[in-house]
Amino acid sequence: MTAPGSSGWAPRADYRRSAWAPRPARHEDIFASSAPDWDDPVAMRPARRRRVIVGLLVAAGVIGTGIMFYVLASSASSGSSLVQMTLLALVPLTIVLTTVWWIDRWEPEPLGMLLLAFLWGVGVSTAVSLIANTSATVLLAGVTDDFQYVSAVVIAPLVEESTKGLGVLFIFLLSRRSFNGAVDGIVYAAVVAAGFAFSENILYFLQNQDDLARTFVLRGIMSPFAHIMFTSCAGVAIGASARMRSRLAWLWTTPMGLAGAICLHAFWNGALSGNLMLYFIVEVPLFVAAIALVLALRWRERLRIRARLREYGQSGWYHEAEIIMLTTSAGRRAARRWARRRGPEAKRAMRDFQAASVQLANLRQGAMEGHAVNDFAASEKTLLARVMGSRAAYMGKR
Repeated sequence: MTAPGSSGWAPRADYRRSAWAPRPARHEDIFASSAPDWDDPVAMRPARRRRVIVGLLVAAGVIGTGIMFYVLASSASSGSSLVQMTLLALVPLTIVLTTVWWIDRWEPEPLGMLLLAFLWGVGVSTAVSLIANTSATVLLAGVTDDFQYVSAVVIAPLVEESTKGLGVLFIFLLSRRSFNGAVDGIVYAAVVAAGFAFSENILYFLQNQDDLARTFVLRGIMSPFAHIMFTSCAGVAIGASARMRSRLAWLWTTPMGLAGAICLHAFWNGALSGNLMLYFIVEVPLFVAAIALVLALRWRERLRIRARLREYGQSGWYHEAEIIMLTTSAGRRAARRWARRRGPEAKRAMRDFQAASVQLANLRQGAMEGHAVNDFAASEKTLLARVMGSRAAYMGKR
């Protein structure tokens, strides 16, 4: 068989003669494949509640977006200026979302949840923060001469990070089954923060058109990841709770993450934003450290997936070469290229094989950490069927 990291990935030579029926499983503590299958009407109630909550969050996001559109339109001197500033704000947004895609490509999050996260950031977080910050500034103006500084260093970080972090927490509670750790927390935090920064950038560009070039460089080029780094503190904390044995761990990890986000945001507003030299001394190393953290978390996630798939491999579900392919970026790309040459159906099947395998590994990991879902056996059976079906499809056996 060609090495998975090479340009021409292919299954081993005797692949078609392999028997993929599993040998007797050696994981009695986790597997319960003999459990009967039935539909539980009681289990359907949380699904209905979830749809209602998602609907309410979407409605809140739409209302918040409408409020922000009204504010932005009122701040614009003309419709064309609003369009121009929006196009400018798309530049840092594209940079951020491309980075999020790169982080998330290993196990993509549900598109619907990502859209909800963005809607929360661009609408709810921005609208609530705008109202709260403006109200606080007006109240502080009658109390202290430094009201603008206090608002920027105390009120803004507290309000903005709380509203953004709340969005990440809502998504975590709504989709715990697909929330697999700190990397997922970073992804959702980044999308919420990207939506927030998008609206905020449009507003700043509209308010500073006389000094637009400088404003764009400072906000769009030099600091597009500022809000992402702040909110990621909360995202990491919330995501880490998904790996803890207690299902209530988020109750104490979330405040810790929010505290970190608020402090980092306050430090940025109070010291870094007006000091270019301090920006390079502090912000650049912080950004490098954030990248290193993401890479380390992705590597740990990859090792966990490899370990869980090898346990399935011991029961006959995977060949070692498949596991290597599934847990290396080069191997996954080479496998998709190989499948693409076999036609559209094989290409789709390979993508589904890779996605189902990662989901299977995460399902087992969750069970080992004490988070086995009530329908674990049925979910495992469904994913194993997807693995076998997609494998047969890209091999042309159906």
